[in-house]
Amino acid sequence: MPQVAVIDYNAGNVRSVEFALRRLGIEPLLTFDEAALRAASHVIFPGVGEASSAMGYLKERGLDRVIPTLTQPVLGICLGLQLLCRHSEEADTECLGVFDTEVRRFRGAEKVPQIGWNTVHHNGSPLFAGIAQDAHFYFVHSFYAEPAKDEIATTEYIVPFASALRRDNFHAVQFHPEKSADVGSRLLQNFLSL
Repeated sequence: MPQVAVIDYNAGNVRSVEFALRRLGIEPLLTFDEAALRAASHVIFPGVGEASSAMGYLKERGLDRVIPTLTQPVLGICLGLQLLCRHSEEADTECLGVFDTEVRRFRGAEKVPQIGWNTVHHNGSPLFAGIAQDAHFYFVHSFYAEPAKDEIATTEYIVPFASALRRDNFHAVQFHPEKSADVGSRLLQNFLSL
């Protein structure tokens, strides 16, 4: 049984991730303790909120140093994906730099934030095993990761963007698997089997 740690850093969707894991039979540990994070078999880095205040919270607890050096499978979700990138336009924030890409704000005539279901076109990465091409996932975001060499899935809303990224043991998704019904549960199960 995986020992799953969820990084608890004052970000909005920690509880919904916790409930989604419990539905899969996993009792996660919510923690910001370095030793507990390093001891876990899998780490989930969720988040809803604003990039600069979230980075400030991570720095206060030394997590800006810890997260990029984790060696087990790590899954960033929503703001977690954005904070794993190099830089965010949101309040001109330097982020963790795991993924070498920029986070930009949506600009255009369509409604911002993107709220609701959208298709995800993936490259067959193990994170998407058994998930249909162009399956629908649930998004809520005003910022997006630019297309990058680490992308494993793309979505289009105003512009094409990287809706999932992977580098080594780090995986990240812009959508909310914990709010994406059966297809989201499958993705979380895929992550836990990595």
